[in-house]
Amino acid sequence: MNDSKQSTHFTPSMPGRAGGGYVEIMDTTLRDGEQTNGVSFMPHEKLVIARALLVDLCVDRVEVASARVSEGELEAVQRITNWAATKNMLDRVEVLGFVDDGKSLDWIQRAGARTMNLLAKGSSRHCSGQLGKSPELHYADIRNNILMARERGIAVNLYLEDWSRGMKEDSGYVFHLLESLADLPVKRFMLPDTLGILNPLETMEFMKQMVKRYPGLHFDFHAHNDYDLAVSNVLAAVFGGAQGLHTSINGLGERAGNAPLASVQAILKDHFNAKTNIHEEELNRVAHIVESYSGIAIPPNRPITGSAVFTQVAGVHADGDKKEGLYQNALQPERFGRRREYALGKASGKANVLMNLKELGLDLSEEDMKKVTDRIIELGDKKELVTQEDLPYIIRDVLKHSEGDDRVTLLSYMVSTAYGLRPMAQVRLQIDEHIYEESAQGDGQYDAFVRAVRHIYRDRLGRKFPWLSNYRVTIPPGGRTDALVETTIEWVFNEVTYRTHALDADQTEAAIKATIKLLNIIEPIYNKKAEG
Repeated sequence: MNDSKQSTHFTPSMPGRAGGGYVEIMDTTLRDGEQTNGVSFMPHEKLVIARALLVDLCVDRVEVASARVSEGELEAVQRITNWAATKNMLDRVEVLGFVDDGKSLDWIQRAGARTMNLLAKGSSRHCSGQLGKSPELHYADIRNNILMARERGIAVNLYLEDWSRGMKEDSGYVFHLLESLADLPVKRFMLPDTLGILNPLETMEFMKQMVKRYPGLHFDFHAHNDYDLAVSNVLAAVFGGAQGLHTSINGLGERAGNAPLASVQAILKDHFNAKTNIHEEELNRVAHIVESYSGIAIPPNRPITGSAVFTQVAGVHADGDKKEGLYQNALQPERFGRRREYALGKASGKANVLMNLKELGLDLSEEDMKKVTDRIIELGDKKELVTQEDLPYIIRDVLKHSEGDDRVTLLSYMVSTAYGLRPMAQVRLQIDEHIYEESAQGDGQYDAFVRAVRHIYRDRLGRKFPWLSNYRVTIPPGGRTDALVETTIEWVFNEVTYRTHALDADQTEAAIKATIKLLNIIEPIYNKKAEG
């Protein structure tokens, strides 16, 4: 269990209704989460996710399906219940059912489940507008289905669909509904903000009314994120006295989704000293399992699980962290099975590079550090990210060939391509004190560049030009395809093979840099021959 740490500053105390600070978590990724547009889990995927939720994350309960949806859904629930029965977890598996004279109960029994989350109408508008029934008739139908469930040994939690609007427009309907069912064995009354219309003040006030009026009942709160208030509202519900919260992995759910489990867990623990059973170190891993199966990508800036949220970009942040962890808060990445990273790019400073070198076990002189930092900034101007895995390649590229010794300098070049025309290159080179300019066509942009350079060497200087024998482009291991490529070119000159490397965000530019490196390697050979 993740007990909250002692706080040295003022923290609001949890209400007594929350069981001394404990909040029950019911995850609905496999039911409401699957109502995300475009999401449909296969039966085996549902089993994998259910196991991850119950065993790895240790949520209290999971809602795994809606009754009577399809044969595939029935197979999925059967797989989950068969597995859960072997782990003594069957009572933690719940299925959404409907007020349908026992049809949902038949389906749930076939699926092997023991708990039905019965969906009733929590607002008079839904009752009359969708069902076309009087409240009294609907209450009687609910009562009948609950009694049937008790006869079959099926536990019942009751959803009051559209409860939020019911409280805003006709709270008397809601109160009458609960009072008409007070003598029945309902384990939990689950209060949804079905259309995401509440704000935190309303949520807390309405929940307080429910708790004060019915002090012996267990209330869950189920938020929707239409106004981006789902997380705020679930926490307000806890302060209003809710004992349980409904969440989903990555915030999946109908329309704008539900409250994401990772965010709810972190705020409950860090801001309100609440306790849950959640294993925080598994949140990131399970989030990416669901990302893979759902096909819904986690936004990079998603708290806790986003790819960028534990990455410091600004050099001043890295410097502050290096000195005294000045730019860190309670959301330490290690809590969630992650690590802090320091971005390498145009906003990088010396501190960013140092932090990454330290992790890699590398050490550079002050002069070399400046060269590498300048190169990273140059690359960052071209692409959004340079990874830590790229760093050894950048160091090799920068330090293996010192530009201070160059006798051949590429002053400028232009390569172009157009549909139906051969690529063209125009090149301006400086060799020692002399400047040369040539243009050429080729079979590709790089081929056109090499032909232009060859014209300078053969036609203008009367020199033999190296033969290109091999050309290879690779992505540094772990690097992103949109960040860097390394070009390795093998050349034969005077029966000797030379190999040059270059790194850049652009494949053609990397090849051009590798070519200039080769020209600087062989330039002394030309001079030696001329002197001889």
